[in-house]
Formats: sequence, C-alpha cells, structure tokens
Amino acid sequence: MVREATCAFPGFHLAIALDTKGPEVRTGTVDGDETKTVELKSGSVITVTTNESFQDKCSPETVYLDYKNFSKDAKLGQRIFVDDGLINFEVVEVTDEESMRCKVVCGGTLSGKKGVNLPGVDIDLPAISDTDQKDIEFGVEQGLDMIFASFVRDAANVKQIRAILGPKGNNIQIISKIENHQGLKNLDEILEVGNGIMVARGDLGVQIPQEKLIVAQKMMISKANRAGKPVICATQMMESMTKKPRPTRAEIADVTNAVLDGADCVMLSGESAKGDYAVETVKTMGMICQEAEKIFFQWKYFTEMRLFVPSPCTPTQATAISAVEISLQTYATAIIVLSTTGQAARFISKYKPHVPIVCVLSDLQVARTLQLCRGVVPVVVHDESADWVSDTDKKVQSGIKVGFQRGFIKNGDPIIVVTGWKQGQGYSNTIRIIAAPAENVLTV
Repeated sequence: MVREATCAFPGFHLAIALDTKGPEVRTGTVDGDETKTVELKSGSVITVTTNESFQDKCSPETVYLDYKNFSKDAKLGQRIFVDDGLINFEVVEVTDEESMRCKVVCGGTLSGKKGVNLPGVDIDLPAISDTDQKDIEFGVEQGLDMIFASFVRDAANVKQIRAILGPKGNNIQIISKIENHQGLKNLDEILEVGNGIMVARGDLGVQIPQEKLIVAQKMMISKANRAGKPVICATQMMESMTKKPRPTRAEIADVTNAVLDGADCVMLSGESAKGDYAVETVKTMGMICQEAEKIFFQWKYFTEMRLFVPSPCTPTQATAISAVEISLQTYATAIIVLSTTGQAARFISKYKPHVPIVCVLSDLQVARTLQLCRGVVPVVVHDESADWVSDTDKKVQSGIKVGFQRGFIKNGDPIIVVTGWKQGQGYSNTIRIIAAPAENVLTV
C-alpha cells in the first residue's frame, strides 16, 4: 500500500522500516483487549505476576509481566517502570517464583501491552526471538529498506540480524535502537558493525538517570557523526501534538537542538501513529527542521570533523572532504555525486554541507536507504548508456534537472560534480566545478 501511494509522487523515494520487538518486557491486557484500561492508585499495594493465567486478567490488584525470570532477577526495593516511566512500582515482597507484592509509587491509567523497564537488571532474553526472525525474513521478502533493531545490546546482536538478512537483504540497513544501559555502554562496537543508530529516548530515559538523558543523546549523536553513520533522534519530540494542534515551546527547542547537534533524522511515534493532528505534526516538525538548518554552523562542524579523519584515508573519503570544502569556498548551490552503492554520497553527508547532495544512481533500494543521510536527494536513473562518458553526462544533467525542479539550482549557479574516473564502484575521485546551464538546454 505504501509503495502504491508513493507512485503518486514521482521522484520521491520513500523508505520503509521494520521495527523489531526485541528483548522487551510488556504488561498483559484487560480482558484480552489492549485498549481497555485499569486505574492504578498511588500508594496501593498490588501483585505483579508472571503467571500466564493472568496474561489477560490485569486489574487494579494484579498486573501481569511477560518476563519469566522477573522474580529471580528482581530484589527488594527494585523499581519497575511502565509506559516510559509514567507508572512505576517498588518491590516490597517476593512471595513465590512467579509473584511479588509491589507498592504503586506513581499510579495512573494502564492499558494493555505497555513496555516495562527494570533499571539495573540485565534482561535474560534472547536478542532475536523467533518472532523477530520471522518478521525480519518477512521484511526481506517484501523488499523493505531498513530494520529498526530494538534493544540492541552489543555488536553480536547486529551481526545476528545481518546473518538473518542474508545475501538477499544485503542492502537493507540495520539501525540499532539504543534504549538500555548495555547498548549505551557498547555504543562504539555497535556503531562499527551497524549502519546507524537511533537515540530511543523512551526506554533509555528510564534505564538511566533522567538528568543524564540529554547528555547521553548528545554523546550518541556526536559519536555517530564521527563514525559517518546516520543517527535518528526519537520519542516524545512533539508529544503534545498527539492531542493539541500546536507544539509546546520546549518541543520546538527539542527538535531544533537535535538538528543543531547533528542528528540526521528526527522521528515521530505516537504523534503520527495515533495522534489527532498527525499531518499537522509532520508539517510542523518539517518547518522546525528547515529553520534549524538555516542556523547550523556548518563551517565549524566541518572543521572539527576533519580533525577525526584517519590518516591515510581512502580516495573516496578525501574526495568527499574536498567536495564539501570547495562547495563552501565557491558558494555552490548543490553537490551532484554519481554513485553505484551510495557510499560516496554517505561520505559527503558525513560532513553535512550547507547545500543539497544530489546522488544519481540506478539502484532504487539504495536510493531509498539514502533518505537516512542528512541533505541527500536521491535521483534514480534506469536508462544507462553503453558509452560511459555520455552516460555520465546524462546522469549529471538528470541531477541538475531535479535541482531546477525543486528550486535549489538556478541558471548560472556554481555546482560541484563528483564522479569516478572509470566505471564501477570505489572510483569516486574526480571533482568538477560547473555553472548550471539554463533549464531549457537540458536534454533529459
């Protein structure tokens, strides 16, 4: 259905991600209905159980958790956070292997299948469940573009998902959701083997002290930027717009700061999934991001990022750095890069130039995955000529034409063109500075 909808917008390549369940703990339901709720009163004492007979019988007196080892792992005084910490309990007595008595420290309305966090407890669950494996295999068959891997704890989790994807899913990007203290501790190794990360602030915000959350967010964005891997900032970014037509000033500042920190993407959750103002929320967030990008101190960022370039670096990396610097010196309005795998565009995006990066390529799935990379505009050209020189010129003109159509290239503008010195991947080491021709002389 999504693929069909995108056909109405030619030239826009919409990526689809699959979000795995991961090793998470959830509550049960009320009478088997996820939408039914119970009211838990602060100060009351309830029974928290892993007995499956209560799976669909949550009540004001009893709450079911689907983590079998909970009674073994939890200690007296253990805090239990439910629904991103909106509701929380404290263990006061372990009654048997399946149940314990808990005091409701902060009550509220509990609906079905809410996420549960146990700060300080290493959850003894497999990183990839049978359900996750079936979902991932389904995603490969459906030609999805990304896997949002939940509760990634270390590099081994990412490698396990890559093995499941197999050769057929080789181009599918694995985005590791960092939402527990284990993932945060092993961030460097996760970045090394994965394709990107998500700062999943919901669960992470109750796994670590809340005052450290924004520090962790900035650290993760910074490390992802240095590694040249896309980073998504998510959870409660526009939460009030679930029920209100306008965001709070704090939410505007939150989105703006994520962009200024270097996030490649910002993400909506419940605001667009079940909110009353889903379309308005997307539009508003887009406008905030555009304004934030206008004040992004690109030169300072670029100068600092160059300090972390390994020496010697690859020719493609050196070419990307040079293209960005030349774009700054010439006041170019676009960087056009011809690529087979999209890697050259990713290298350029790492340095976040002040102008769009138009990546012209032939692989539609790679084009969709490039939507993760800040500033990249993928352009797909299917008709490839046998003559490599004329084919290169045709692709450059295709990129320029898209720039004219979207309004960021005008007649006479300086443009940076990055191509290979011969056909194939890994040869992007040629930079040209050209003036944009008049739109009516383009032959594509």
